[in-house]
Amino acid sequence: MVHVEVRLKDGRFVVVRDFQMADKERLVEMYASLSSETVRWGMPPYTREVIDRWTSNLQNLTILVAVYDDSIVGHAQLYKFPHSRRKGMCDLVIYLHQGFHNQGLGTAMLAELIRQARSERLHRINLHVIVDNKLAVRLYRKFGFKTEGTMKDSYLGDDGKYHDELVMGLILPSSTSPSRAP
Repeated sequence: MVHVEVRLKDGRFVVVRDFQMADKERLVEMYASLSSETVRWGMPPYTREVIDRWTSNLQNLTILVAVYDDSIVGHAQLYKFPHSRRKGMCDLVIYLHQGFHNQGLGTAMLAELIRQARSERLHRINLHVIVDNKLAVRLYRKFGFKTEGTMKDSYLGDDGKYHDELVMGLILPSSTSPSRAP
């Protein structure tokens, strides 16, 4: 059970903990309150139906939320592929409320997800990120994610232009697989 108190750069304290089904309404509220700039590089709309789908398969998910002043201000999750050919592999999703960007919360949440992935003996974390989302790309690289490819013109932005998308991955060395340098 995860329950970590994180001090942000601006001095605020946020609790990062496991998602509980009772959090769903506050998660819907967080996504409803995100600014257009915050979801600029995401895949809106983030409706109740989308969030229900994201949280409906708990046996294949590791979900963390960040709570500040009784509101959810961050959501991060790993979707663990159930097919045997994808054993030990997962996809990463992370969103932060705009009032908590560039404060160290994304770093804390990603560090905890990676710690959990290692403890579950997962092998690989995958993600896709728009090249122009510089803060996110920098965060992922800081944790050792490598760019494995670029999907040209794969994302139609709200600016009406196509943008490139990076495919990134992180191999998690374990005692059962050869170590690989990050």
